[in-house]
Amino acid sequence: MLILIPAYNEEGAIASVVNEVWEVLPHAPILVVDDCSEDATISRARDAGARVLPLPAHLGLGGCVQAGYRLAFELGYDYVIRVDGDGQHDPRDIPAILETLRREDCEMVIGSRFLNGDGDHTNVARGLGIVFFRALLRLILGKPVHDPTSGFVGVNRTALGVFSRTFPLEYPEIEALVVLQRRRFRFVEVPCRMRPRKTGRSTITPMKSLYYMVHVLLGVFVNILKFEGRRK
Repeated sequence: MLILIPAYNEEGAIASVVNEVWEVLPHAPILVVDDCSEDATISRARDAGARVLPLPAHLGLGGCVQAGYRLAFELGYDYVIRVDGDGQHDPRDIPAILETLRREDCEMVIGSRFLNGDGDHTNVARGLGIVFFRALLRLILGKPVHDPTSGFVGVNRTALGVFSRTFPLEYPEIEALVVLQRRRFRFVEVPCRMRPRKTGRSTITPMKSLYYMVHVLLGVFVNILKFEGRRK
């Protein structure tokens, strides 16, 4: 298993995230994928003992995650757990995600703040987006997704092989679920804890939330059209 931490300008939190992971899983390999940070994220991650993959260009979250997935696949990992670099995810929930991946034999496990967890740590605009995409994904997937924008995600090697080749480049979480649906892969949600950011603030403003919704809608419909085209 590999712990994957995508990071962009997280110098204030990244060392703490790495250390907290090792408090739970002392021998787990940790890979920080740095998306061309303009601060000391790389040095702080290395000083904490993590391996760092510095990207040569700023790719955005999706490109950052895909780079980590591709390397993990090439290195032969069977499971990858993604943890955000801002400290919002509680590493104590990692074992439950990994156990569920193994027990349920599913391709993805999502850590959900809305399954017996604390779902309060989000702004109003993002909260409305979550409600909207819950409804949309229920229509597409035929099952509920309580936390469709969660970045606390575990995947097995089958999903890793797919995502290492193709992965949504911007705001990837929702489109990734549609990709799973196209391939008839399974996902499961487990409850997790969500904490306030350790430092900084979210870049998702009300205007960006609107852009996010439009962008993801287009991506979802493109994925659906691709799927229907292959069925004909």
